[in-house]
Amino acid sequence: MRTTAAVLWEPGGKWEIEELDLDPPNAGEVMVELTASGLCHSDEHLVTGDLPAVLPMVGGHEGAGRVIEVGPGVVDLAVGDPVVMTFLPSCGRCPYCSKGLPNLCNDGAGATLGPQLDGSYRFRSSDGTEIGQMCLLGTFARHTVVPVKSVVKIDEGFPLDLAALVGCGVTTGFGSAVRTAELRAGDTAVIVGVGGIGANAVQGARIAGCRYVVAVDPVEYKRDRALELGATHVAASIDEAWETVSELTRGQLADAAILCTGVAAGADLQPALQLVGKRGRVVVTALANADEETATLSLLDLTLYEKQIRGALFGSSAAQHDVPRLLEMHNLGQLKLRELITREYSLDQVNEGYEDMRAGRNIRGLIRY
Repeated sequence: MRTTAAVLWEPGGKWEIEELDLDPPNAGEVMVELTASGLCHSDEHLVTGDLPAVLPMVGGHEGAGRVIEVGPGVVDLAVGDPVVMTFLPSCGRCPYCSKGLPNLCNDGAGATLGPQLDGSYRFRSSDGTEIGQMCLLGTFARHTVVPVKSVVKIDEGFPLDLAALVGCGVTTGFGSAVRTAELRAGDTAVIVGVGGIGANAVQGARIAGCRYVVAVDPVEYKRDRALELGATHVAASIDEAWETVSELTRGQLADAAILCTGVAAGADLQPALQLVGKRGRVVVTALANADEETATLSLLDLTLYEKQIRGALFGSSAAQHDVPRLLEMHNLGQLKLRELITREYSLDQVNEGYEDMRAGRNIRGLIRY
């Protein structure tokens, strides 16, 4: 079939709106008609080259829609089913899935490189050029073909535009606070960066019952939104946040600091470590450039105060369990989703959406098909 998609042809380029050929699903795959796709910063990492990828590629990895065709051997999904697509597949059988770590599934190893799990491609341009899919998904397209391993069926009737956000940003941010940072009632948390991920780390910290949730962002608009989402205090810089946290906790500092900046840098670690007290956890959720291999930190503090540094991929979450749970939390009024969407765009406005993100005007932009 023919469909419309946003394609990145070269690093540093713009997203180009193209008419592409889309092959039918192979074994273990489904074709989905998209309702909406979030504009996540990770797709910006393709543009800047921070994230390794083989271009050209259909962007987008945060989406929801309905199944319109199933491939051979697919028994758990049927035509018409509403689904959320998650940016990491989970096979349920590899050593990591078997250990309860589906976010580290072996099938996710090459998810950002372009081809599908079997090494072939589903999208092609009019001249026959094979085009990859961001995180096996390619949600910047009206239709896409994805592995069943990357799909979560959800309840009929849930708004698919809101469900799209749970494919990446909501689950990653919430999980970074609740799962990776292991925040508990009475804790103090600092969230550094209030974009699509950090906003949901704020929500996760609130829902976990944190006594204080301090959100750090240089953009006043984002600080105001953080307060609406559950932050108790805000700061424009890490230095300002340290003063606030030190005063609030009588010098004991935070239990966890979660780095949700647009791009992680080695120089971020020591300031973040200074925000947390004894046994404090620094969670690095933000993505860094693949060449970023040097970090500055106090090893003495790490030992003497038993501080910890943890990476967070998809918020250490299990998609099949956590996606439905988060949607139910929204239904119960505990998790805000509609409030995350700053502005909606059409597919041909995708570059405008990313301009707004770079300028700090968006918590989350959303493409509505």
